[in-house]
Amino acid sequence: MRRYLIDKKEDIKELEVKEREIGFFETRSVAQTIIGPRRAGKSFSLFFWIKKKKLRDEDYIFVNFEDDEIKNMKRDEKVRCIEAHLEIYGKEPKYLFFDEIQELERWESFLYSLVEKRRYAIFVTGSTSKISSKEIASELRGRCITKVVFPLNFREYIKIMSEYHTAPLSSRKENIIKHRLKTYLNSSGFPQIVIDGLPPKLFIREYISTVVFRDLVEKYHIDSLSNARYFLGRVVAAYGNRFSINKVYNEMKSSGMKVGKGVLYNYLAYLEDLLIAFSLRKFSYSERESQVSIPKVFLCDHGLANYFMTTRFSENIGRNMENVVFIELKKESFEKDIEIFYYHDPLQQYEVDFVVKEGMEVKQLIQVCYASNFDEVEHRELRALLRAKDVLNCRNLLVITWDYEDTREIRWFGRTGKIRFVPLWKWLLNLAKA
Repeated sequence: MRRYLIDKKEDIKELEVKEREIGFFETRSVAQTIIGPRRAGKSFSLFFWIKKKKLRDEDYIFVNFEDDEIKNMKRDEKVRCIEAHLEIYGKEPKYLFFDEIQELERWESFLYSLVEKRRYAIFVTGSTSKISSKEIASELRGRCITKVVFPLNFREYIKIMSEYHTAPLSSRKENIIKHRLKTYLNSSGFPQIVIDGLPPKLFIREYISTVVFRDLVEKYHIDSLSNARYFLGRVVAAYGNRFSINKVYNEMKSSGMKVGKGVLYNYLAYLEDLLIAFSLRKFSYSERESQVSIPKVFLCDHGLANYFMTTRFSENIGRNMENVVFIELKKESFEKDIEIFYYHDPLQQYEVDFVVKEGMEVKQLIQVCYASNFDEVEHRELRALLRAKDVLNCRNLLVITWDYEDTREIRWFGRTGKIRFVPLWKWLLNLAKA
């Protein structure tokens, strides 16, 4: 164990780590559990934080319980890692980093005892295919907070490409950023594609196979791989749109596929547990009505759709824009006390892409539109905002466009509202003025 702890720190020192936007806390009262979809960069987010904080060797322990050296040890030796650190450095560590904690036998009691001591800042990751954040929180009896790591967002992506700049920007720099955004939307945010240069189609194909064959089957003991694969394909194809499980059930039934409707509901719940896909419910002041509504579905990364579907990028850019906006809002919902929904008016059939709710108050209404000028913005989307503004009593109206920026007073059949139009790249880089 002593040799492992020393060697692991040498390995970390030699790693080239890119900046991630993960806001870890300096706290000893709770553990911080880091979750996320497969290959989003959970471990490297810890490496980045270690390097950013310039932690000295004597300050921390890093143990990856999936490393071969650790797997070959007996449990008694594994849990004596703090004693081994004390023998090496003559002092206890301040920070404990435990990667893939589920591989430690009876990890629950080990981790809980450390949290109870309140001596260390503890950071824990676990594979979503074997353990969920809910399970960790349950075992720690609420003594943890959850941090979510998604694939690279556009801010992280643009910094890796060395093109991030603060306002004001020259026309040339704006054009470069917009070019980078189109490339990002046409590709993926998975670090192994962006940083390591793995072929996107090859990576996504293997990624989908891993989700179906390993995660769904091993964790949830699914019997029919063909049913699971078909269902996942339908979820990916529907991203950014409403997804009717009843419709998919009828499709599968008519094709001779034997599956229960309840099983399909479970499949969607499993994908959400794995943080691969997410349901967005319709806004309603009735919680029951919201829960039984047909959800829209989104993906942890737009790259899953880019390389799982056969349609051209130009046909999907609007949906990719909407998916990227959803993920930014979803991350915010993990950090703040907000909820997100979509709005649908059954009488006029108007729809607003995102309703941001904080407590009992609707804080913002957002439409996402691939438009470079006002004439390209569909009037139907503006009418939906004005309708929702009155129904939900919210005046903060935003349209996220491709390259159009303005604030306009819009009038329509007695309804009026001030609507801001902000380019996606400015919204993602936090350069849009409030």
